[in-house]
Amino acid sequence: MLNPAHHVIQKHGGVHEVAALTGRHVSRVMRWSWPKERGGTGGLIPTDMQHLLMAGGRAKGVSLSAADFFDEDRIAGLVETLSKRDDEKPAA
Repeated sequence: MLNPAHHVIQKHGGVHEVAALTGRHVSRVMRWSWPKERGGTGGLIPTDMQHLLMAGGRAKGVSLSAADFFDEDRIAGLVETLSKRDDEKPAA
């Protein structure tokens, strides 16, 4: 997956459709898929918009789950980091 935002936007039919559904300007929706270095969100959709996209998707027949909003590689890296931290903690 390119990034979660791009994936969800494409499943909904593009930035114009997502902008109409969420009430956000097209440029704001586009920034969700931009890297943080370019002023974007790094592929993350704001949490207040995730609910709208899931509900709107259901109404349009677009199948979305919570997993569509997260980068699997990013999650795997976080899990690994947390696991290492737990291994390094002294026994209580």
